[in-house]
Amino acid sequence: MASRTRQVLATAAILTIAAAGCSSSKSGDDKGGASPSTSAGAIGASPAGPLKTIKIGLIADITGAAASGNKTMVEGVKAGAVYAARQGYKINYVIGDTQTNPSNTLAVAQKLVTRDGVSAVIAVSALTFGGSPYLTAKNIPVIGAAQDGPEWQTAKNMFGVTGAIDQTKVTTTLGSFFKLVGVTTVGTLGYGISPLSAENAKASAESARRAGLKVGYVNSNFTFGSTDVAPVALGMKKGGVDGFTSATDPNTSFALVKGLRQAGVELKAALLPTGYGGDTLQAGPGALNAAQNVYFGNQYEVVEMQTPATKQFVSDLRAAGVTTAPTLAEYHGYASVGLLVRALKATGGETDSTKLINALTGIKNWDGLGLFGGRTIDMNDRTNNPGGVDNCLWVAKLEGDSFRTVKDADPICGEVIPGVKVKPN
Repeated sequence: MASRTRQVLATAAILTIAAAGCSSSKSGDDKGGASPSTSAGAIGASPAGPLKTIKIGLIADITGAAASGNKTMVEGVKAGAVYAARQGYKINYVIGDTQTNPSNTLAVAQKLVTRDGVSAVIAVSALTFGGSPYLTAKNIPVIGAAQDGPEWQTAKNMFGVTGAIDQTKVTTTLGSFFKLVGVTTVGTLGYGISPLSAENAKASAESARRAGLKVGYVNSNFTFGSTDVAPVALGMKKGGVDGFTSATDPNTSFALVKGLRQAGVELKAALLPTGYGGDTLQAGPGALNAAQNVYFGNQYEVVEMQTPATKQFVSDLRAAGVTTAPTLAEYHGYASVGLLVRALKATGGETDSTKLINALTGIKNWDGLGLFGGRTIDMNDRTNNPGGVDNCLWVAKLEGDSFRTVKDADPICGEVIPGVKVKPN
């Protein structure tokens, strides 16, 4: 495949690492939803002097309906461990698979703390809310993707790597993008079980309305992970929708794009928050065909920009043995390790949970390892960036087998609209 993404990967520098093989460790009956599935591993490098070691737990949707968007976070963590080794830290990790089940998420969190003795957790899951009350009660620092629920704003031990996302607030970003690409009538879709997904559907519609666009369809109660999108496609067609955004996993989003086209809807733009990069390019010809001319909003610089930060990200992925195009979950995993390293530096390498939480809270200028394009986040600010760093999106469009940046949307940024909020489900 001669895509620009592959060209970036092909020219990336290869670093030398020492990696330990992963082994499976399961407890309970694998057939039961409350039995966590975990595996352990370590990755590091050999700079001058010994590395300081920290043991962390990973909470991810490795299997189940949400795996299409989140399972690759482990590869991102491995790349982050390459970065950490350059900074003098060795990352030992234990992987916990939520199996896209809230009760299993709790079981995974409990095992990581009580049996594995982790000092911190990185979570890239649609169901982190299933284990977050327990992790908060145990004072375990949690870093990751604030994609599921309000705990990322309210729990003082939890730190969204792109900021504390509050989708009850409405920004101008989505409305501005749809206006930029010529959309006149917007449709939105979100999962009912996921608070942030449901709120995103409502907030995106309100952003479009405030930009002077029509809103033809809003559904904030769609079944989690479902691909039964025919009623949604018909509803959007009836509403005259010519552009939509779907705060759902790639399997749902791509099914909807296909369904709308089969229903004869002429889309000017489909903007998806998941599916960028390897999630589409490695998903087979069906996904690649469905995603043609679809826009993908990323909370980080996309690798097609070939900035110093994206080149380093790709290089670290290569060093960790990842040769496919980056995914959003890999960005999240990579940056989460980077934020943890920043906290470890502040504690002098101490892994005490209270000291790590205090260090994370004190970070005022987190730059996502440079992937925020020179912008920064105050990790103690849980109110002013509901749409990510400066409410910005870096948008890429899939054309053929290549992603291309979008003029005036690399990034497109917005502001919080004062006094406008949407109600949670």
